[in-house]
Amino acid sequence: MTIKMAPLVLASVLIFPGSAGAVQTSLLLELGAGGGDLERRVILYDCGAEAPLEVTYLNAAPNFLAVVPLEDEPEPLIFSAVLSGSGVRYAAGHWLWMTQGSDASLLDVTLDEDAEPVLSCEEISNTP
Repeated sequence: MTIKMAPLVLASVLIFPGSAGAVQTSLLLELGAGGGDLERRVILYDCGAEAPLEVTYLNAAPNFLAVVPLEDEPEPLIFSAVLSGSGVRYAAGHWLWMTQGSDASLLDVTLDEDAEPVLSCEEISNTP
C-alpha cells in the first residue's frame, strides 16, 4: 500500500555522559520531502524467540530503509537497502538484514562468510 503523506521524519536523541555534564545530540532524517509517495509497512517475523520481531520498512524512492530492533542494541538500527542479486539486502554497520519473499535473515558480516545467520525469520501472516 502506498500512502501519500507529509514527509516522514525519523528523530533520535543521544545523550553522552561527560565530566562537564551530559551533551545532547540529535539526528533528523526527512524522507519524501519531494512530494513523492511514501510507503510504510510494519511486518512481524517469527524468529524462534518468545516475542515476534517487528520490522518497519520505509520506502520513499530513492531511499529504502528497514528499522530493525535487535536484542543486543540499545536502540533499533536503521538499515539502508544495498545492491542485491535477489530479494532485498539492507545494511547497518556490521549487520545485514536480508529478505526474500516471506523469509528474512540477519547476518553479522564480521563472521566467517559461511557462518549461519544470527537470526532466521519467517513473516507472520494474518491471513487465514
